[in-house]
Amino acid sequence: MTEDREESPRMKLRAMTEVGAELGLAPEDVLPWGTHRAKVSLDALGKPGGKQGRLVLVSAINPTPPGEGKTTMSVALAMGLRKRGRRAVAALREPSLGPVFGVKGGGTGGGQASLEPAADINLHFTGDLHAITSANNLLSALVDNAVFYGQPVPLDATRVRWRRALDMNDRFLRNVIVGLGGKAQGVPREDHFDITAASEVMAILALSEGLKDLEARLGRVIIGHSRDGQPVRARDVNAAAAMVALLKDALMPNLAQTREGGPALVHTGPFANIAHGCSSVLGTRMGLAYADEVITEAGFGFDLGAEKFLDIKCRGAGIWPRGVVLVVTLRALKHHGGAAPSRVAEPDREALVRGFAHLEKHLESVAAFGLPAVMCVNRFPQDQDSELEELRAFGKARGVEMAVCDGFSRGGDGALELADRVLEMLDGTDAAPPQPRFLYDVTQTPEEKVAAIARTVYGADDVAFTANAKKDLDAVRELGGAQLPVCMAKTHLSLSDDPTKLGRPKGFTLTVREVRLSAGAGFLVALTGDILTMPGLPREPAARRVTVHDDGRVTGLMQGE
Repeated sequence: MTEDREESPRMKLRAMTEVGAELGLAPEDVLPWGTHRAKVSLDALGKPGGKQGRLVLVSAINPTPPGEGKTTMSVALAMGLRKRGRRAVAALREPSLGPVFGVKGGGTGGGQASLEPAADINLHFTGDLHAITSANNLLSALVDNAVFYGQPVPLDATRVRWRRALDMNDRFLRNVIVGLGGKAQGVPREDHFDITAASEVMAILALSEGLKDLEARLGRVIIGHSRDGQPVRARDVNAAAAMVALLKDALMPNLAQTREGGPALVHTGPFANIAHGCSSVLGTRMGLAYADEVITEAGFGFDLGAEKFLDIKCRGAGIWPRGVVLVVTLRALKHHGGAAPSRVAEPDREALVRGFAHLEKHLESVAAFGLPAVMCVNRFPQDQDSELEELRAFGKARGVEMAVCDGFSRGGDGALELADRVLEMLDGTDAAPPQPRFLYDVTQTPEEKVAAIARTVYGADDVAFTANAKKDLDAVRELGGAQLPVCMAKTHLSLSDDPTKLGRPKGFTLTVREVRLSAGAGFLVALTGDILTMPGLPREPAARRVTVHDDGRVTGLMQGE
């Protein structure tokens, strides 16, 4: 376990018991995990006197490749609410080492609106992703052991479904051959690696309500078929309890702090383009039991993370947000309005106005779920006041208030306008809180569910299923998974399944090429376009800019360091 270090000589991090006390947690429920990291005991959820906080979902329009600062805005909002005297907590997903060392860099916010200790959170943190990886690969070892010995069930080596996992972008492991080296070394077969965020174990941990539920979900995982064609589950190879042993600490939400010392619950769930992309149910419940406002985020744009947050996580957990904060940047709007990537920071009213069509589609999607919204503009130094006012007028004409947030440069002080607009939205919903409104009913066919998402949120005209996807759906029905929600795997760069189609694409057909059953997590994964569940590193990986200083400080994990 590495020692936590202050990120700046001007900043002194608070003791974790102090951070927990601000949230109302008893000292015995804050379990130290290093100096400035902690776990929160699940016993804290069962204590009397818990409140029912108000849940706010932070989402965004489709980003430019570097991202638009959704996590930064989530942290800033929690800071701003705290400065307004509210007991607010950010309930966010954990970073993955893949993007930390790949394209985007760290996932703890940025500037003065970051989680701390940022370097530790971005690297090993409390070991949750390592535990998930280990549990995933323990099951892989037990699967291959059953293939090798023919017991406790005679698994068919040609029909193994379970895939290995690694929390790193490594394209060379997407498709591998295992069991080479002769009879004593195993049974040769084709295998595959997913990044840990896309492992079903990640989703199971994020959606579980406790240890018993965790074990039951792990036991339901379908690992393959027996030699007589019957489905085989993890419980059939006696894997579930051993996997829980690896995951029992990881099930507890992590407590961290914002750069201003406010509480943050950081737990599970990155990668909304290939997974469900939401922080844990237990982390959300913990926040709602102790805070006035819980600020949570869902990965990438509203079309991905937010749709899954609402249709999958909220449906399963029986929770519902009071409203949505939709993060917007002028540069992303210009990007979707056709401006060249190298010029999106420059003044360009025409491109900006063209990009409003993209924003309008996301606002329509928010309304489709029956939720009110506040537009949050993550302000960059180059942004022009005239363009911000044009955007404000666009939102006002559609009944949506806008707040400009300077959280990156000014922390909570730069998020006061956003905090005020969000409180106005929440106070307006207190009289009549929004009721759950899903895009589809689970009793509909998988094809109908995918079509509902594609038409309502993406704006597709139609959905096509390849021959392989149709075979997958036949298998899903045979295995009893047809009435599960759908988790779409799609590019985050476009509303469509083609990353080059910017703005508000029309007249397109969404193509589903593969469908996977995640019986333990409780959803189907529909893969579209060229989306991959094991990313690769870019030509210039973020890992190349990382530096470890003589005093042990790590820099270069965040863009701009």
